[in-house]
Amino acid sequence: MSNENPNDLKYTKTHEWVRDNGDGTVTVGITDHAQELLGDVVYVELPEVESELTAEENCGVIESVKAASDMYAPLEGEVTEVNEELDGEPELINSAAFGEGWIFSMKLKSMDDLDELMDADAYESFCQE
Repeated sequence: MSNENPNDLKYTKTHEWVRDNGDGTVTVGITDHAQELLGDVVYVELPEVESELTAEENCGVIESVKAASDMYAPLEGEVTEVNEELDGEPELINSAAFGEGWIFSMKLKSMDDLDELMDADAYESFCQE
């Protein structure tokens, strides 16, 4: 497995990444490792904007040619934006998991909650277990 996980992101055990946008919001996507396991993504069910999520709550589905995988909220907060591009181009998750393939943004209830997530090194170790 390549150590390509950006160091400025936080990670969950369900393979979501979280980017602190510096304004009380975070952007969420799935990791490169997760998209590799899934294979070619064909459909993404996005969470509803303004929906309130609790940490680890099921908030969407990513379907690939191989399987459908649930997506989980990394932390507690409110969905502020979803990546509409994924409606027409779900394969962005495969080609740019950490970039244009982002899935949604949320305003966290507490930015301190970010400290509960893994950093890149911890996530790599977790994936190798």
